[in-house]
Amino acid sequence: MTLVERPPTAPAIPRPRLTSHLTATAGRPLVTLVAPAGYGKTTLLRDWAERDERPFAWVTLDGADNDPECLHASVALAAESVEPEWGSGRFVLVLDDVHVLHAPAAHAALAALLARLPEEMTLALASRRPPRLPVARMRAERRVVELGPRELAMDPTEAAAMLAGAGLGEDDVARLLSCTEGWPAALALAALGSPAGFGGTDRLVAEYVREELLRGLSPERLRFVLETSVLETLSGTLCDWVLERDGSAIALVELCRENGLLIALDRSDERFRHHRLVAEMLQTELRRLEPARAAELHRRARDWYHSAGDDDQAVRHAVAAGDVGVAGDLVWRSTWPALSRGDKAATEAWLRLFSDAERAATPALGLAAASTYLASGQGHLAEHWTDAAAAASAPSPAVAAGIHVLRAALARDGLAAMRADAGRAHDLAPEGSPARAMSRLLAGTAAQLAGDDDAVALLEDGAHRAAVSAPDVHAYCLTQLALPALAREDWEEAGALITRARAQVERHGLEAYPASALVLAGSALVRAHRGRVEEAQRDLELARRLRAQLVDFAAWYEAELAIVLARVAVRLSDVNGARDLLADAGRAARRLGAAPMLDAWLAAVSGPTGATPSSLTTAELRTLHFLPTHLSFREIGERVFVSANTVKTQANAVYRKLDVSCRSEAVSRARQLGLLDA
Repeated sequence: MTLVERPPTAPAIPRPRLTSHLTATAGRPLVTLVAPAGYGKTTLLRDWAERDERPFAWVTLDGADNDPECLHASVALAAESVEPEWGSGRFVLVLDDVHVLHAPAAHAALAALLARLPEEMTLALASRRPPRLPVARMRAERRVVELGPRELAMDPTEAAAMLAGAGLGEDDVARLLSCTEGWPAALALAALGSPAGFGGTDRLVAEYVREELLRGLSPERLRFVLETSVLETLSGTLCDWVLERDGSAIALVELCRENGLLIALDRSDERFRHHRLVAEMLQTELRRLEPARAAELHRRARDWYHSAGDDDQAVRHAVAAGDVGVAGDLVWRSTWPALSRGDKAATEAWLRLFSDAERAATPALGLAAASTYLASGQGHLAEHWTDAAAAASAPSPAVAAGIHVLRAALARDGLAAMRADAGRAHDLAPEGSPARAMSRLLAGTAAQLAGDDDAVALLEDGAHRAAVSAPDVHAYCLTQLALPALAREDWEEAGALITRARAQVERHGLEAYPASALVLAGSALVRAHRGRVEEAQRDLELARRLRAQLVDFAAWYEAELAIVLARVAVRLSDVNGARDLLADAGRAARRLGAAPMLDAWLAAVSGPTGATPSSLTTAELRTLHFLPTHLSFREIGERVFVSANTVKTQANAVYRKLDVSCRSEAVSRARQLGLLDA
């Protein structure tokens, strides 16, 4: 042992949040600092000693202290240096490097010391692994202070202080804090080298991990640690499967408790993980020494996660194994389900794992990219990657079905080709595939715009197929079914369909998808008809924002969307805006080619835009919708929570802007302009 009567001065990087916590431990008989090497346990104890009014007796243990007599002598000598009579005063007894104690007798002696600790004394233990002490009852009684790696990790302020001399900005400090997880020793190593490229591949990190964390492990445990580094989350069953061994659950618990090499993710000792920096170092070592074994481990992990339904981990392990084709198939099978539930970010993250060359050479990846761009409203990019997928090596039937779906959605060659592509997709896709629901949506849309009789049956089949598996397609089918009802002003049917579609968009977070603009436009029109002007305007604004994100999108979709938005604009007395939208719809319709039903919808909306009343405010529009009723101004005011005088003022403003003199004339004029239903 080494006896220190008074520890050295405090470290260069003070940690007041921790030292203030420790100085408040009077009355707590036990303080433990347990973490792997490099977490600043000793320096924190020294800092505490400098700031606490109590005297500190300090012992740094060594192998000789495994003899209980030697341990007792070390403690007695340290205590006498600050308090000649044991138990007569308040002081803190520090035992550093408790992890060197391995003999059962030494552990028993330490437990006996804790049991007979004087009331005014605090025992502070610093160790790389939990000391074998009966602390369960003390923990329940809140008589012990326990600091582990999470508490000892540096916070942003402390990390910035440590890295102050490296000339780094806030973003660089934040990146280093994230990759080191606040490990003080790792942050210190980052300051010594090139912080910009610092990580687990850094030579200084590798040397530190080998010397301070891995040294002393048995060959079997070292192999276990090395091979489990390919896994993000460790469990006994997963490690047994991937490593083709037994007993991993016990090994994980022991490595966490005895060596501090793993971080527990729960309190049941079932799930663990490596420190990110250590995992990166070990993965680099495994790839360098045994690349074939590393690839095999990733393949087994891929199979495990795929069978468990974890698409993200399956894809990442396939990529790590170097199996681009297999990874591409996994990505493609997961893309439409992810997009359907509003998780476009997942597919985008998977695609970033591959280079442009890999995406272009792998049909499944090209199609996944095309589908993601289509969901983002980027028609030109969706077309580019669809063509790339078609030009790559012979695609599988599932991928070929996807290519036809994308081509049908973009409809670059008109309605006949749109329907033909949708039909081929339906024939190629297996039963239950999202491609079948999509193909029905697109075939039904083409039939509807062409005026064919089977449009409703196709769209209803698509809605049925997509109801559970593809909520986005379900919403789009319902909206497409609602468009004829909106055109003939069957508000009951249209409202029921649009309400269901709008609910799907909200439930699955699809409001950010530009392809959802038509659903929101339909909702705005229904709400405007029902007099819910504020809600209609919110839907209209969101639909407009989504429409602005469309780039060279499908002509049929742009035309439909512009027509519905024009009808909303008319309802909300924005006739000039309606004219602009109808001009856009006409241009899109010409790009599409022959589409009789689309032309009819366009013509039907063009009439009410001939006259141009002054713009009505939201409040005036709300009042206008009550004018055809039998309600008095007082009763209208009660409905909208304003006074009768306010309603009268708003009604007079409506009369003036519509150039009429009474309520009945206002209703008649509003119906002529399309502001009210006939």
